[in-house]
Amino acid sequence: MYPYFRMMKELIKFRNAPKLGFFDTHISTHRIWPWDLDPWMELNNGRTLTLYDLGRIPLASRMGFRKVMSENRWGMTVAGNTLRYRRRVKVFEKVTMKTRLIGWDQRFLYMEQSMWRDGDCTSHMLIRSALVQASQGRAGIVPPAELAKAFGQSDVSPALPEWVLAWSGADAQRPWPPLM
Repeated sequence: MYPYFRMMKELIKFRNAPKLGFFDTHISTHRIWPWDLDPWMELNNGRTLTLYDLGRIPLASRMGFRKVMSENRWGMTVAGNTLRYRRRVKVFEKVTMKTRLIGWDQRFLYMEQSMWRDGDCTSHMLIRSALVQASQGRAGIVPPAELAKAFGQSDVSPALPEWVLAWSGADAQRPWPPLM
């Protein structure tokens, strides 16, 4: 089940936190509970993806994304991700999550998120999201530069790191639909 109560806790906890700039990092802490575990008694890989929502949605709120998106009748959808796991996370351990926007290309926003325990990175995710038109009769992807302009930012993204470009390029070569 989706962690709605945890999400509400995060949104309430950060409701009066200082606003974040377009490229600032949102930092939050999270406890790993028994229902987050897999049969090997460590944080489940699928649950890790869900827990990363607990960083992205408060980031969006603190940056003012929700307001701008509502005013423009835009929505956001995940369009891809890659997640690297490096350390086991066990029950009742506390992790610090860091979430930030990296930049964008013609179609997608790119964010990175990481979880840390005692100064050691346990996992790191690159996530690609699409801004979509949410109003009826106007479907499709909204260029991320439009979001930047709505925030008073330059419509030109900072240069994306080479590893982000390499991942995006490799993913673009993957056949769709899958050849199974």
